[in-house]
Amino acid sequence: MSIFNLGSKDIGIDLGTANILVTLKGKGIIVQEPSVVAIDRRTGEIVATGNEAKEMLGRTPEEIKAIRPLKDGVIADFTATRLMLKNLIERISKKYKIGRPRIVVGVPSGITEVEERAVEESVIHAGAREVYLIEEPMAAAIGSGLDIAEPSGNIIVDIGGGTTEVAVISLGGIVISNSIRIAGDELDEDIVNYIKREYNVAIGESAAEEIKKEIGCATSLMTEKSMKIKGRDLSTGLPKDIEITSSEVQEAMENSIKEIIDVIKATLEKTPPELASDIMEKGVILSGGGALIENIDKLVSEKIGMPVFIAEDPLECVVKGTGKTLDDLEKLKTVLINARKRK
Repeated sequence: MSIFNLGSKDIGIDLGTANILVTLKGKGIIVQEPSVVAIDRRTGEIVATGNEAKEMLGRTPEEIKAIRPLKDGVIADFTATRLMLKNLIERISKKYKIGRPRIVVGVPSGITEVEERAVEESVIHAGAREVYLIEEPMAAAIGSGLDIAEPSGNIIVDIGGGTTEVAVISLGGIVISNSIRIAGDELDEDIVNYIKREYNVAIGESAAEEIKKEIGCATSLMTEKSMKIKGRDLSTGLPKDIEITSSEVQEAMENSIKEIIDVIKATLEKTPPELASDIMEKGVILSGGGALIENIDKLVSEKIGMPVFIAEDPLECVVKGTGKTLDDLEKLKTVLINARKRK
């Protein structure tokens, strides 16, 4: 180990489509905020990030653009991502006096080489000394406490904002994985479209996300929940209040949840028999924000015929996994995408 690395404070980042989480060696999770940035179009300067920028979505004057620079788990707006990361790393560096850190970033398993380079370049430009990339399902498995090194099959399903990642892991590697761009954002869109179709009312993505969190469910609830929301009546253009129930939200999200279950089934069908029997015994682990949808574990279990468990703190699994990887970087280098390629 180089003398310059002694006492260096390394950072783990879950660069999510919906949220960005950061863990700092020795401090735990120090940032958890929406992946949103507001930029002044004239100067190119950042106006706001995180929660403050999220409040601005759909409400900004012409000279300010509030955007989510990541889509489907990858960088959609390179400049905005670079600005957001630079702002974030500068804030952390200032607060914790960390200089140029080594950074491990969680990325979707279906990421292309071009997308990989975009993430690496963004993080280097933001002030990192070294950047390592780890596939989100692998990070989620490490973060949820699975022993990834054992010669036994584990399956993790990470339902994030932009992607759902399914991976079978054994002996410190991903044996088989699938990634689909259907996850939390798609479910929000389903709710927006349902309300438009059934009530002729337009609501924003933030309102849809709130509905999903408050009353979203994957199977019928014993006691129906309901929620009042404000929207815009599409026939009059005027504000309108409507009430929506949990069974309506279930119906709105049904097809997307079915696609998520189908990709789990497809992954299991391709899993080698030896590992499949391990998985049958241990069950499936769900992580990511989508794991918090009520009864999703019950529905998945019913459809695939095996036990399903929700990881502890599912939203934090990926970022915790990046942190644990930093703690044991030499031993876990094999799980890092770009470290494998550098060999």
